[in-house]
Amino acid sequence: MPFVLSPSVLAGVPLSIPSPGISSFAIGPLTIHFYALCILAGIVVATLMTNRRLTRRGAEPWVVIDIALLAVPLAIIAARIFHVVTHPGFYFGEGKDLWAVFRIWEGGIAIYGALIGGAIGAWLGCRWTGIRFWSFADALAPGLLLAQALGRFGNWFNQELYGLPTDLPWGLQIDYPNSAWPAGLPEDTLFHPTFLYEVTWNVIGVVVLLWAGKRFRLQWGRLFALYLIWYSAGRIVWESIRIDPSEVYFGLRTNVWAAIAGVVIGAVIFFVQKRRHLGFEPSPYVPGREWTGGGAVQSQNTDDFVDISAPPQSESVEDAATSTVSAK
Repeated sequence: MPFVLSPSVLAGVPLSIPSPGISSFAIGPLTIHFYALCILAGIVVATLMTNRRLTRRGAEPWVVIDIALLAVPLAIIAARIFHVVTHPGFYFGEGKDLWAVFRIWEGGIAIYGALIGGAIGAWLGCRWTGIRFWSFADALAPGLLLAQALGRFGNWFNQELYGLPTDLPWGLQIDYPNSAWPAGLPEDTLFHPTFLYEVTWNVIGVVVLLWAGKRFRLQWGRLFALYLIWYSAGRIVWESIRIDPSEVYFGLRTNVWAAIAGVVIGAVIFFVQKRRHLGFEPSPYVPGREWTGGGAVQSQNTDDFVDISAPPQSESVEDAATSTVSAK
């Protein structure tokens, strides 16, 4: 007998996605935002995945921490700068508070800015540790995409960055009033859950990257290039249906242009690196900077002491006598 849902059962299924009623909580004088927790969770997950992937390639365990010390702060700074530059009307002009530029806790960071700043920080970190930049980028790619999926749940908690009105069963409920609520729409309007679309796209992308990286042994930055293409292609779609305020140039939102650039840059990296490097990477380290393991004495290890003083006189005479006999 085929299984059929009765109307009474269907009546109990919600035909929309509710938004959380809170976006933060207080611990003493501190206010903890769920958006920040989602971003931190993404950073932790990306760090763990990248460490595992780099270690399996032969890198020193947790060398990713040294790189992240530069990459993460620069990513956050650049993400804020990118947002401010692409939304000048929010911060500049008559009646605007210029100091709001620095109040990042009020929201406003851009992922493409984070990619630019993070890439600069990662390049500096790789120079510091001796890791090949493209080896690190390839190891990071799946974890970065998963981190972006986790970060999007922060938009859900904040009830922001949603899409056009919809009557689909998975429409997103938004509390009224809302700063981005289109004028003239009734209070019970549902919206496209663009955060959920991007989460789903990114999670599928993680699976695709892990499979493609193993199946085709994508190295020399080609896996990171595939990440750029995958993420940016989806972002073009989700960004096109969002209704939050944004600067528009030649009919397209700024982030759509950024996503188009991401696809182009990813394709260029993929094909250029494919032509430049026909073989596989010999090591995740640049030549001469290889990790020698925990048992070796490293020049930067100040806990190891080597006695280079002259031997006692008696030992010197005895050694000389022994060498004379051996020479005969």
